[in-house]
Formats: sequence, C-alpha cells, structure tokens
Amino acid sequence: MKTVHLTLNPLEKLSHINPEIYGNFSEHLGRCVYDGIFVGEDSDIPNIEGYRSDVIDAFRQIKLPVLRWPGGCFADEYHWRDGIGERSSRKKMINTHWGGLVEDNSFGTHEFMRLCELVGCEPYISGNIGSGTVEELSNWIEYMTFDGVSPMAELRRKNGREQPWKLKYLGVGNESWGCGGNMRPEYYSDLYRRYATYCRNYSGNELFKIASGANADDCNWTEVLMKQVTPWHMKGMSLHYYTLPTGDWSHKGSATEFDEQEYYKTISSTLKMEELVTRHSAVMDRYDPERKVGLIVDEWGTWYDVEPGTNPGFLYQQNTMRDAIVAGINLNIFNAHSARIPMANIAQAVNVLQAILLTEGAKTVKTPTYHVFDLYKQHQDADLIYSHIENELAAEGVPSLSQSASVNAEGDVFVTISNASLTESYTVDIAAAFAGVKSAEGRLLTGEVHEHNTFDEPDRVTIKPLTVNTADGKAAVIIPPCSVAAVTVKL
Repeated sequence: MKTVHLTLNPLEKLSHINPEIYGNFSEHLGRCVYDGIFVGEDSDIPNIEGYRSDVIDAFRQIKLPVLRWPGGCFADEYHWRDGIGERSSRKKMINTHWGGLVEDNSFGTHEFMRLCELVGCEPYISGNIGSGTVEELSNWIEYMTFDGVSPMAELRRKNGREQPWKLKYLGVGNESWGCGGNMRPEYYSDLYRRYATYCRNYSGNELFKIASGANADDCNWTEVLMKQVTPWHMKGMSLHYYTLPTGDWSHKGSATEFDEQEYYKTISSTLKMEELVTRHSAVMDRYDPERKVGLIVDEWGTWYDVEPGTNPGFLYQQNTMRDAIVAGINLNIFNAHSARIPMANIAQAVNVLQAILLTEGAKTVKTPTYHVFDLYKQHQDADLIYSHIENELAAEGVPSLSQSASVNAEGDVFVTISNASLTESYTVDIAAAFAGVKSAEGRLLTGEVHEHNTFDEPDRVTIKPLTVNTADGKAAVIIPPCSVAAVTVKL
C-alpha cells in the first residue's frame, strides 16, 4: 500500500462554494416527475400532498439546494398556462422529445413551486424561447412573482395562491444550439436580450437570469455570447456535458456490464470536465475578469444505453460504483472552480440518466451517486481552501486521486477524496499548514466497481464509517480502490 501526502492550508481561502453546486435537475422525461416525484394525493404510495414522502425525505437529507424544471428539451415545448388551474381540465399534449407519451400537465407551476417549498430548495425555472413567445415568458414571471394588481397576479390568486413565490433562477431557453431551436449563437444572443428584457423583477424578487450556453467544447458559442450579451443582461451562462464511456452516441455502453478498459475510458471522459470548465472560463475571463457572470453546469452526468426492456425515450439506467467515482470527480472539479461556477445540476434527480434515486412502485433506492451527494454536503456554503495531494496514474493514464477541501464558519476543515484506481489502496496522510490536527472523523463509500443497489438489495452500496488515525498533529486514512471518502478535521 502506498502512502501519499495531502497538504491543507485553511488560511488560504480561494473562493466560496455555493450550495447550488450540489443541485439537481428534474425534467418531464420518463418517470422522473410522474411516479418518481409526484404520484398524486390518492396514491397508495405514502405521500405528502401527492409528492412521494420517501423522495422528499431523501432530498432533505442531502440538503438539496436547488432543483431545475421543467427541462431540458421539454422546456422549449412547454407552455405554462397548460399546467395551471383545475387539474382535470388542464390541456394534454404529446411529449415529442421523450417517448411520445401524453403529458396531462397535472404537475405544473403550483406543484413544482410547492415541491421546492416542501424540500426547502431554490426553484430554477427553464423558460420556453424555442416555441414560446416573449409575452408568454413575461407573463409567467409576473404570474409567479408579482404581488400587485395585474391580470397574471389575479389569475394566480384565482388558482389558489395568494402570495407570490420567490424565484431566483431563470433559464432563458435550453440548448438553443440544439433541441431548443437549432439556433446560431449570434441569433440566440439577440433573442436572449429580447426575452430577458421583459423578464421583470417584481415585488422585490430579483432574477438571476441564465443564458443558454455551450454544448461541451463549443467555445465559439461562449465567445459570441460574452461579446453580445453584456454582463448586465445575464448573470449566468450554462454549460452541458455528459460522460460517455464509448464516445459514441449511437452506442453508449451498458450501465452495469463493462470491462476495466471501458471503466477507465469513462473516468477519462468525465475528467474532460476540468478541461471544458477551464477553457470556457478563460473565454469568459477576457470579457468578465471580475467574474460577475457565472458558469452554470446545469446538465452533467453519465449517459448509457437504457436498461434492457425499458422505453428508449425514458433514459432509465442503473447506477454503480463507477457512477459514484464520476460524481466524486465532478463535484471536486466544481468545488475547485467555485469562483466561476455558482451552480451545477446533475441529470437527473429520479429514474433518469445518472439518477440519485430510483423508484419502483412504493420502493425507492438511493443510488451510489446519491450517497456521494450525502458525503459531500458539508462543502455547501463553506470556503474552498488550498489543498494538494500527491498522485499517480492508474490504467489508461487516469489520475488515481481527486480531492477538494473547504472550511466552514466554525473553522472545521472538510476534505473529500475519490480513488478511481481499481487496484490500489492509498494511505493518505493529512497535514494542515500552521495548525495541528486535534481530531478527525470520516465516512466512506466503496465497493466492487459493478456493485449497485436494487429494489431487492437497496443497501448493498452504502456509506460506512471510515477509521481516521490521528497522531503528531496529523491525520491518516486508508482509501480503498474504487471509493469516495469524506473526512472532517478539527484543528
């Protein structure tokens, strides 16, 4: 077993880690919303006002800070008026993007905003500019946030909500380069400015407006938006990037059946996130050196072929320890770039892609990815500090270790470490500059790389205590192969 040294400097605070970096994404796609989150008040499944009780509890446990809705691609064909009023009289529509099923709009604005209230998270609304009008989006903002006398405020009151909601995050379109309209960046930039102009700040509510940003490595899209959409028109710009083990969208590979080579290709693919964030940030820095515009990574995660026998349009996939490593690496990257990244949203919350939760009837499974969010939650609202870990390459040139460290208001240091190696354990010696370690405790998620939780074995992969040895002002932990660890250090 090899020993590596992890050095911390709690006095060197680099940036603040916004809680929203640990956000999630919920789209009207497959069984994410219906069955996954919302089952209705008359369901036999235990629920709170129609929302699954177990899902609400699971969201609360990880301190879910923000939830994005209604899409995704669905957002640019969603017309909000279809999802208000008496549920039985709401318009039905075909979900053309995802499975071609009938969407009955029984989960709409009121239901989403109430969900966020129950969970205690910020709502993040994606507005329709692909097939919607300026008036439609403007009216939606007024409907949700205006506390005065107006047609939209009166309509909201008629539908049972007297007080307006607080809405901070607004996406002005989604993937406008693709499913959101197949636009050129020059055209989208003008369209964004037009739509954003009419998204008003009502009744003390201030919108954090987010432009539809680049697909993966399209730095030209970022360049054009930074030139044409000035910082006072937008506070954020999105970035979408998915981890594909094969690099081939027509055959993405299985979520559970893969060999060692494919595993390391998956990790290599997810490590590209560091390159993408760095490149897009460099473009943004030229126009926005004070970093007033945030890079919002509001779609990220693994994307595999769907589970055999499931609807191809539902994007349902299992979730193994491989996904836990992917999650740990990405969250460490976002922490490291928290000066530029104020929010990130994994795709997706329930039953879709790299889901944190899977449901089947009355049963709910917390995936390995969910447990990573549970491990990392202490980073929320802390300050990133300097940290450095000695490293070495595993197979396929993949770095074995990834880490980040933060300090909270009480002065406690929190460290997260992922070990992507499938063969090597490491003893990690943790030392802090200018201070000695008084005590420490740890938690660990580990398992054989294919292991995953099922409805018959929901706790096969779960968090366990991690032994931390402290001596001579230092702490030491053993990090097994294929594992994610969290250590709290008191100095």
